[in-house]
Amino acid sequence: MKKVFAALILMMSSTTWAGEFEEGVDRYVKGDYAAALTLFKAAAEKGHAQAQYRLGAMYRSGQGVTQNYVEAVGWYKLAAAQGDADAQNDLAWRYFLGQGVEQDYAAALNWYNLAAEQGYARAQGTLGLMYHRGQGVPQDYASAMHWFKLATRQGDAQAQSNLGVMYAEGQGVAQDQVRAYMWTDLAAAQGYKLAAQNREMLEKKMTQQKISEAKALAIECLARNYKNCD
Repeated sequence: MKKVFAALILMMSSTTWAGEFEEGVDRYVKGDYAAALTLFKAAAEKGHAQAQYRLGAMYRSGQGVTQNYVEAVGWYKLAAAQGDADAQNDLAWRYFLGQGVEQDYAAALNWYNLAAEQGYARAQGTLGLMYHRGQGVPQDYASAMHWFKLATRQGDAQAQSNLGVMYAEGQGVAQDQVRAYMWTDLAAAQGYKLAAQNREMLEKKMTQQKISEAKALAIECLARNYKNCD
C-alpha cells in the first residue's frame, strides 16, 4: 500500500511540474518573460530538465531577468546531468567561451561529445571544428571529418561549409574541388554567408564543366535530404 501511495505522489508531482513547464512555454511564446521565468523556476526546482535548460537560457540572454552567466551555467549543469542535449550543447559553449565559468576546452569537448552522441547536429558540427583546430584535443582531421559528416546529414549549414573547406584543402581526405563546391553550394543555399564567399573563390579555380558537375551533385544531395552524399 505504501508503494502505491508513493507512486501516486510521484505521478501527481510529475504532472504538476509538467503543467508548470508547459504553461511557462506558453507564457514565453507570448512574450511574458517574467511569468515564464517564475513557472520555469518552479518546475526546474522540482527536477524538470527542460525547465532547467529554459531557465538557464533565460539567465544567459537576460529575458525576464538580469543577465547572469553564472546562474545560467548552474541551471545548465543540472539539466545536462540529466542528459538534456540542449543543455549539454549550451553548457559546452559556455566552457568554450568562458562565460559564467573558466574557459576550458577539454570540458567543452566533453559536453559537446555527450550532446553529439545523442545526434545533436550543432554539437556534432562544433565538435568537428574543435578536432579540426585542435582545441581541447590534438588536431585530428579524420575525427573532424567524421563529425562534420554526421552534422551535414542533418542539414547543418556550418558543418556543410566546413566539410567543403576540408575537401578544398585536402584535409583528412583527397583534395576534391567538385565535392568542395557541392558542400559549399549547399551551405550557401541555406544563407550561410561564409559559404557564399568560399563558393566564389572556388569558382575562380574551376572550369565551368566542373562547376556544373558540382551543382548537379548538390541538387541530387538535396533531393536525398543530405543523405548518402559522400
